[in-house]
Amino acid sequence: MRLARISGLRCLWVLTLVSLSSLVAQAAAPTGWRLSGSKPGEYESGLDANAVYEGHASGYLKSITPVADGFGTLMQDINASHYAGKRVRITAFVRAEEVHDWAGLWMRVDKDSLVVAFDNMQGRPIKGTVGWQSYEVVLDVPADATGIFFGVLLSGSGSMWLNNVKLEPVGSDVAVTGKALQRPQNLDPVNLSFDRQ
Repeated sequence: MRLARISGLRCLWVLTLVSLSSLVAQAAAPTGWRLSGSKPGEYESGLDANAVYEGHASGYLKSITPVADGFGTLMQDINASHYAGKRVRITAFVRAEEVHDWAGLWMRVDKDSLVVAFDNMQGRPIKGTVGWQSYEVVLDVPADATGIFFGVLLSGSGSMWLNNVKLEPVGSDVAVTGKALQRPQNLDPVNLSFDRQ
């Protein structure tokens, strides 16, 4: 009788572990995406079948604790070769709930370890609770760019859902939303004695 009781408890314990494992697996970043940021441990991401847009489940990013500072991002990065020398736009439909600081789509273009273009919508942020809306970020990708990084960013606490994401080349008639950041490198050190402002 005691052996049967121990086996029953073990079985219950194993079932509990399996259930917890499936919950953790459900909260993992969707395939092809990853959770990152300055404090990724304070956020979770995954697929939400209840947050449907145009018949498709949504990816989500939300804080799991109150976040006073720092951010999380649900993101991807790709090789820039298919977009080299082109103007590129990322568009997505985003829904937000109780975003206390700010949120936005973002894109960054790199040339090796140098950031050459960037926009995270901080100047036109998503705040509070907002229904599904389309947002976009547009950047120029230099011919010698090596990587493109993009996603959705949540600064502080709140929840966001992302759907219908598109990354595509656009014509020069579409305005750039971000800034080119490439700076020329000096051949020699400058102002080493700090005698100039």
